[in-house]
Parts: sequence; C-alpha cells; structure tokens
Amino acid sequence: MTDELKAANPAPLGLAGFGLTTVMLSTINAGLLTAEALSAVVPLAFSFGGFAQIIAGVLEYKNGNTFGMVAFTSYGAFWWWYAFLLWTVGAGWIKPPDPRGVGVALLMWGVFTLYMWIATFRTNFILWSIFLLLWITFFLLAGSDLGMGAGWHKLGGWFGLATGLDALYLSFAEVTNATFGRKAIAIGGPILKS
Repeated sequence: MTDELKAANPAPLGLAGFGLTTVMLSTINAGLLTAEALSAVVPLAFSFGGFAQIIAGVLEYKNGNTFGMVAFTSYGAFWWWYAFLLWTVGAGWIKPPDPRGVGVALLMWGVFTLYMWIATFRTNFILWSIFLLLWITFFLLAGSDLGMGAGWHKLGGWFGLATGLDALYLSFAEVTNATFGRKAIAIGGPILKS
C-alpha cells in the first residue's frame, strides 16, 4: 500500500509574489518612497511578482483551477511587462512611452480585473476584496496617466497598498491554515452562495 502525495496549493506563492511586489510599487505611487526606489521594484517584479506568479499559474492549471491559472499567469505577465518597460526605458533601448499609452494599458488591465472580480463572488471574501481593490487601483492609475491629475496616481498608490496587503493576508491565511490542518485564520465565505 502506497501513500499518495497530496498536491500543495500554489495560490499562497502567487498571492505572496503579487502582494509583496504590489506593496513595494504602491509605496512609491502613494508618495511614501521616492521614484529612485523603482530600481528595487524592477528585479522584484521580474522575479517574485512575475516568475513566481507564472509558476503558481502553471501549477493551478495542473490542479484544474481555471481562475487561479488565468489570474496568476496574467498578473505574472503584467509584472514582466511593467519591469521590462522600466528596464528598457532606463537602459535607453526605447523611448519613454506616451503616458496616454500606459494609461490605456492600465485601463485595459482594470477591465480585465473587473471581469475577474465578478468570478470571485463564488470564492471567498478576502479574494473578492483583493480584486475589488485591484480594479479600482488600475482605474485610478489609468486616470492619472490619461490626464486626470497626480491626485489620482497617489490615490491609486494607496488603493494598491491596500490591495497588496490584502493579498499578503490571504497568502498568510492559506499557508497557516494548510500548516495547522484547520481554519486558524479567517478568509470568509463566498459573497454569492449556490
């Protein structure tokens, strides 16, 4: 008789990569750190925000979790896009983009996040709140780049900070609950029941 290994949940890894990188960038967007701190964000966005989330997405595919696969691979690719943009501009390989182009990209990420948020109504409260805060963050940052003013950018930073901390909380809860073998940390039930 052989013991079958239980597959680990990759979501806490993806949530940690997303949350930590989002907190780091959002401290800059909120005005808590200067733009010089972006040099710390770029490698973090490539490695933990990008690579770790893509790994989590691939593992979610293996687990048959469509939502987790789409979310983690998409936001991992977002972080690679963002880091690659900053890196290539900083190296002088491409010209800085028109802020309106970045604004449209952020707006489309907001639209994507909004429809992903709708799917979270059947998951748990914390995941629902992460996606709620995230689509608001994207729309605020897009509004700033589309000419609504610097206040939108700063507010987007504060919403991003709340989003990242929320994601880190869910990562912590899922790791702790799995380790303890019980629901030691609350994550709440679904917004919409069957």
